[in-house]
Amino acid sequence: MALIFVTGNRHKFEEVSEIAENQGLKLEMRELACREVQADELEEIARQSAIDACASLGKPCFVEDAGLFVQALRGFPGPYSSYVFRTIGNKGLLRLMVGVSNRQAEFRSVVAYCKPRGKPRVFTGKVKGSISLETRGTQGFGYDPIFLAKHIGKTFGEMKISRKNKISHRGRSFEKFIKWYLRTH
Repeated sequence: MALIFVTGNRHKFEEVSEIAENQGLKLEMRELACREVQADELEEIARQSAIDACASLGKPCFVEDAGLFVQALRGFPGPYSSYVFRTIGNKGLLRLMVGVSNRQAEFRSVVAYCKPRGKPRVFTGKVKGSISLETRGTQGFGYDPIFLAKHIGKTFGEMKISRKNKISHRGRSFEKFIKWYLRTH
């Protein structure tokens, strides 16, 4: 039986599917027309999204929410990363960083799994890095071409999915989730 991953993001699904397949799990992508939860914390967004998705499907499922937190911008775009990317993109974020010497940033990911009549289980992952001076690479999606992973010297956009999954925020949160899932199911 496949685990249901509720997302409208095909790129995210492909990344996570590779991690799951390496553990012998099969994922099924479901896109639902659920309300978009607005909150200041990724955990709250993921938790509520998992509850809503589970209620809509009537089956166990999981969701993932992620954000880019730029230190010089006081954590912006943070939980609003998806909206900010859709509105100003990487070019807009790079414009906000012109002349800024502190380019430290952190990618965070939260996976939330929920069963009917159950409370969501939450798993987090993060990776430190910095914002590049320009877009680099064509791999991945979203902010990948401007996020330089710490001690690697490459943006996520310059890495193949398999390499990115070993160090990324999403790779870390899903590894935790999958280990828990395999241990408890």
